[in-house]
Amino acid sequence: MRAHAPARLARAKVAVGELSAVEPDLLSFAWEAIVGEGPDQGAALEIDWRPGRQYCPTCRADKRQGEGSWMRICLDCGAPLQIEGGTELDVIEIELVPAGEENPG
Repeated sequence: MRAHAPARLARAKVAVGELSAVEPDLLSFAWEAIVGEGPDQGAALEIDWRPGRQYCPTCRADKRQGEGSWMRICLDCGAPLQIEGGTELDVIEIELVPAGEENPG
């Protein structure tokens, strides 16, 4: 932010993966606590949820388990599952506004 002074934060978009160990509701709560007062008050946080994927190369099929239950072995054939995605925790986009202007949206 110092490099863009006197701008202030209007919006941030982050990718949060299902397997990243980050709970979107808690992240939103923490965001509100951080930007609730101060120069970035009113800055919005947009969370882009990224699900993980379990794939069985033997069955050649996606294998979804129950919520919060990630198995490493296919329940149908016993083969090891490949797990792809869902580990993201990335800042995708940041929007700044000149100091003194209202945050958009």
